[in-house]
Amino acid sequence: MSYSLPKSYSSCELLPFNRSALEDEFKLAPPAADPGGPGFWLLLQGTRLVMPESTPPTLLHGPLPSELANPLQATYIGLWQGQPCRALSVSRDQEITPRLQAVNILAPEPGLPLSLLSLAGLGNAILHWEKTSRYCDNCAGKMERITGEWGKKCTLCGAFHYPRIHPCVIVLVRRGDQLLLVRKPEWPTGRYGLVAGFVEFGENLEQTVVRELMEETGIEVTNICYQGSQSWPFPSQIMAGFTADYHAGEIQLQADELSEGGWFTIDNLPQLPPSRSIARWLIDKTINDSQIDPLRQKG
Repeated sequence: MSYSLPKSYSSCELLPFNRSALEDEFKLAPPAADPGGPGFWLLLQGTRLVMPESTPPTLLHGPLPSELANPLQATYIGLWQGQPCRALSVSRDQEITPRLQAVNILAPEPGLPLSLLSLAGLGNAILHWEKTSRYCDNCAGKMERITGEWGKKCTLCGAFHYPRIHPCVIVLVRRGDQLLLVRKPEWPTGRYGLVAGFVEFGENLEQTVVRELMEETGIEVTNICYQGSQSWPFPSQIMAGFTADYHAGEIQLQADELSEGGWFTIDNLPQLPPSRSIARWLIDKTINDSQIDPLRQKG
């Protein structure tokens, strides 16, 4: 059986990596809730999910191959399909043993069910938190878990720390029947996307939209409207999606951020981001709202 992600999503809440994409099969729980006993292994080698070569795709269950990692370093994250699930980082240099495969969860079509893909993304964010929260930011003291929570407490200065989710905005600008699309040099050849950026001190989300567009493209906008959000656990962002209308300015790209950019009519679009992203969801929603046949766009 071949698993393909949906070509479109009726709501951004249903996008991959949002919790609703895996709630039917997964129940999040903090490490202290580990019931013990055998269970599933969420093995992540960077953004690659290490799993058995099986149909349908599934997580490794039972004994952990000794060469992959030390099971004592695993973090219990909850129940997957009613059984304990523990996340564990695998060294990027580790060769994957026979009968196992490593699937890139950021591939446009990773060949995984939506729920399993989203679980891997969640695990990636949790492992990032585990790696970056070993020592206190205030005094470099060793951190210990707060029972029943994901937060940690410094054993020296007593400071409390909680998982850090970084807010970002992403915006689709409209000018009549045209959309503002841009390219980063590291993206696949020919693929365009949307302007995005992190929220800075003292900004609300709408102010970030205005600043990022001006910095990266020189474009002024009006009618900024929030549309929805997506968890982006690579490693720990929340993407707040907006649309806006063109107001003034000519495109002047920020050279150290973008390599190309321009206005594209909605019936003649370039290669777009994969359907799993809020960038594509914003584009598709705008096309549908404009009552333009979505089959005329290039995917």
